[in-house]
Amino acid sequence: MGRVRAYIAASLDGFIAGPRDDIDWLEAPRPPWAPMASGPWSEHPDDAVGYETFIADVGAILMGRRTYDVASGLDIDWPYGDLPVIVATGRPVSDAPATVRPASAPIANLVAEAKDAAGDQDVYIDGGSVIRQALDEGLIDELIVTLHPTVLGAGHPLFAGAEHRHHITVTEVRRYGDGMVQLTLVPAREPRDESPVPEGGGPAADAVAEPPLGLA
Repeated sequence: MGRVRAYIAASLDGFIAGPRDDIDWLEAPRPPWAPMASGPWSEHPDDAVGYETFIADVGAILMGRRTYDVASGLDIDWPYGDLPVIVATGRPVSDAPATVRPASAPIANLVAEAKDAAGDQDVYIDGGSVIRQALDEGLIDELIVTLHPTVLGAGHPLFAGAEHRHHITVTEVRRYGDGMVQLTLVPAREPRDESPVPEGGGPAADAVAEPPLGLA
């Protein structure tokens, strides 16, 4: 079974798109007095995980409706080829490629559906809301976030709005392109108690017998 991974860019203040879903700032030319990198970082080699490398391991995509609308509205060919794409939405998706299907369900069900579609490959999860929901449910294995040195001030956030505090472990820091910083992140998870249940009961057995909080 593959991993559930996010691959996304964000502004320095944590937005993945501007207030009008604009993403042109990701590739907009910079004025000569505002280089993206200087000093030692400007000499650092570009060693980031490129999109082509990332997508080669992907077997299915789960994205939010807003992300789908932006992607399908770009003046380019459909960028995901023959990959199955599940769009988290309660509204119909018109004029979509044959590989796209809408789905409305709790995030755990959507991720499970994407895993089935991906087979042994990874699931690529995209879109701020979907990423936050999956993070809150402990469903994301890895996040690759590329930080763009631009402050937007407003827009659609990547992590703001998550329902819980999350401890994140940094596993890689790389340079992307002309000076962006790419972070490879792993959500830290509390170890599960794998101790055996004592024969005849005991504290461990009692703990197993208790239903999860809120399900009693």
